[in-house]
Amino acid sequence: MSSHAIIVIGILIPFLGTLLGSACVFFLKNEIRPGIQKALLGFASGVMIAASVWSLLIPAMDMAESMGKLAFVPAAVGLLLGVAFLLLMDRTVPHLHLNSEQQEGRKASLGKTTMLVLAVTLHNIPEGMAVGVVFAGMLSGKSEITMAGAFALAIGIAIQNFPEGAIISLPLKSSGAGRKRAFLYGTASGIVEPIGAAITILLSALITPVLPYLLAFAAGAMIYVVVEELIPEASEGEHSNIGTIGFAAGFVLMMILDVALG
Repeated sequence: MSSHAIIVIGILIPFLGTLLGSACVFFLKNEIRPGIQKALLGFASGVMIAASVWSLLIPAMDMAESMGKLAFVPAAVGLLLGVAFLLLMDRTVPHLHLNSEQQEGRKASLGKTTMLVLAVTLHNIPEGMAVGVVFAGMLSGKSEITMAGAFALAIGIAIQNFPEGAIISLPLKSSGAGRKRAFLYGTASGIVEPIGAAITILLSALITPVLPYLLAFAAGAMIYVVVEELIPEASEGEHSNIGTIGFAAGFVLMMILDVALG
């Protein structure tokens, strides 16, 4: 199999997670129970935080070793820019979070379903960027990122995309959308990931000089999503410790994947 085909498979793996999760509407009758939803949200948070550290921030600092004691600069600057970018997106793109009736972002006369999908799409933008940047780093040959390490990140994000796809599609079905429509909306929320990853890889020749900053940028954007939304949703109401246990499981799994495969 050619290297190009392998990379195409790599950037499609996270989208496959969203697709399979969205397909739960064909097998489950009702929405996911609150306790399970908390565990899944916590699990997704753990995966994203561990991926941010091991797959993005540590490689960013390793690539900046030549800067000596200032090797933290690209990671620190990139992370803060990633947080600022997601903050800007959060303030400008109209969207609606699960279990909330309060619209966020700019006011717009969009349907509830559309705004729910836009909220999940905001999550997926940094994840697509992260996969693209890691594969671009691997292709550049100027970083310590290996093919196995890039696939570890793709697999980790796919694992956390599975519950995310289910959490968006099942409530849509329960609110009146048909199974096929709910599946399509859930799937559509993840399409930005392979698109963003592909664009990043195509621009790899241009981004190589600033690769450490971009790795950290993707990490900052993912951390923003986790802290601003996933952890609060996993912690609200009763039995918040379920989300904490899910976080620990997701973190450990992603850490194992990255160290074992990277």
